Amino acid sequence: MMPETEFLQDAEVTPAKLKFDRDTVSFTVKGTIPIQSALSPKNPRVKLIFKSSEKTLELGELDLTKKVAEYIYDKSFILAYEPWMEGAFLEIHFYMGKKSIDEPNEKKVLARGVITTPLMAKVGKVYPDEPIPQIGLFISTGALDADLTRTREFLVKFAPGSSTVSQNAATKATLDEIKAFLTENSSISSFTITGLQSPESSEGRNSKLGMDRAEAVRHLLEESSISIRDSVLKVTSRWHDWFDFRLLLRSYEKLSTQRKDQYYKVLLNEADYESQAADLKKIPGFNQVARDLFPNLRAVRIEVAAKPQPGLDPVQAGLLQKALDDQSGANSLDLADWLIAGETSPRLEDKEKIYSKMTELFRSVIPYNNLAVVKMRQAQRTLAQQSKDSLWSQANMLLYQASKIDTNPYVMHNQGQILVLQGKSWEAYKKLSDASVLTRDPEFLKYNESLRGALDIMRGDFKLATLRFEYDYAEPKYFFNKGLAYFLAEDYANASLSFEESVMSGRNFGYGFYGLAMIAAESGQKEVALIQLEKAIHLSELLYQKALVDPIFEEIRNSEEFFQIFRSSVAESEK
Repeated sequence: MMPETEFLQDAEVTPAKLKFDRDTVSFTVKGTIPIQSALSPKNPRVKLIFKSSEKTLELGELDLTKKVAEYIYDKSFILAYEPWMEGAFLEIHFYMGKKSIDEPNEKKVLARGVITTPLMAKVGKVYPDEPIPQIGLFISTGALDADLTRTREFLVKFAPGSSTVSQNAATKATLDEIKAFLTENSSISSFTITGLQSPESSEGRNSKLGMDRAEAVRHLLEESSISIRDSVLKVTSRWHDWFDFRLLLRSYEKLSTQRKDQYYKVLLNEADYESQAADLKKIPGFNQVARDLFPNLRAVRIEVAAKPQPGLDPVQAGLLQKALDDQSGANSLDLADWLIAGETSPRLEDKEKIYSKMTELFRSVIPYNNLAVVKMRQAQRTLAQQSKDSLWSQANMLLYQASKIDTNPYVMHNQGQILVLQGKSWEAYKKLSDASVLTRDPEFLKYNESLRGALDIMRGDFKLATLRFEYDYAEPKYFFNKGLAYFLAEDYANASLSFEESVMSGRNFGYGFYGLAMIAAESGQKEVALIQLEKAIHLSELLYQKALVDPIFEEIRNSEEFFQIFRSSVAESEK
């Protein structure tokens, strides 16, 4: 008798892995049904089904063309993408005999899931287990511009193997520098004390040495009357980690670019610490590099981000409150004073009161635009879709009023951002494109073009998207989007660099690790892919769920090692 699996043996789908492309999923299914004399199937039928746990989509019967020894089928499909498809199965069913029979004689899974990598682009959407993305652009007076935030690093060095702070001139000079910096920049956004350990044997034996050094420096700062709020203070350490050596290597000028590349090849290969140490020692000239750089790792690194304290003086603050309370419209402050007050108020509720009052007092684009941004950010903080829609509607009305006063790129950007969040990406792209034409301000273009680049990724214009990210970034999401553009354009070298930058700028942002895992999977590096994927899924529940169905990892999904990283992630979350 003919084997059960004979009829669908050569059924196949092209591409072998289904992909999201410009809001659609396109594929072709083809195959043959053999005809063998008396064993020929009677009334053969072939159906296609796309199904998940949530939904089943019947794609209908495929037309069969009878040849001498077989029936042939070949049909192309273009489906509008829906979120449930990401984890769906494309199945082909074979029937023969009576048409009333519901159960197929044979089934075959042609594809599992849909590659939706372009939809990973960060465009401001809120996800439950991730920090709320900052969206919307205020028209600024400059009082709180990003360039006012200054970052400084200070180094307190230690003797080899010691965690006792040396009370010498160098330490005193460092403390004086910290005090001077904080006097000029009293608004501290972050203060990180990181204890380091050199790879030297005298340093590496004690895993507590780095943290002991960090605590010693923390106590030194307290004794020196340098008081830091717990909310911005972070005390940490690193041991058996080449991260800080890699940072020092960047600015080390005694190596050629080619020789540095040898170091980076080792440092980025995801091998264990001891293996990397052995490989580094094999590089010619390593001993000299170690003599020059290792002393800077017998230290504590203090990283501070702070800015001057902006805002109104006490008299102006009193006049502001009087104007806010007065229903008659009395006002003793000018537009610039009000703008500084709105800009320097940390709470959205206070900004809302100030900008709302300003729309009564001044005919200006700025208060309407800035009040709209407040509404947009309030929408980010609510999970109720009805409330979110209402706030977006209010923001759009304010932006419309602003556009009647003047054509402004910030207004257009914010209108585009709302359209993005509403899923109207084509309309959004037009708004953002018009906004870019109106100004050459690099700070504005950085954010506007980055959002356009994210939309380019979602629209399938990957090479164009890579051109949108040629700016200096500080946030990991922008590096991730840049890496995503390069990855989808199959420029894996630049993608790897961008994902690495995403990791370095925010180690708690799992998307950079996910990007590195995708590159490793594409290049057949199973072990590296698993290492990076484990880091990603520990940091994000969304990435955890995505990795389980992402066809990019199909080749490693059936391995015991793949499911082991998920079991360890679950165990960690239950502690």
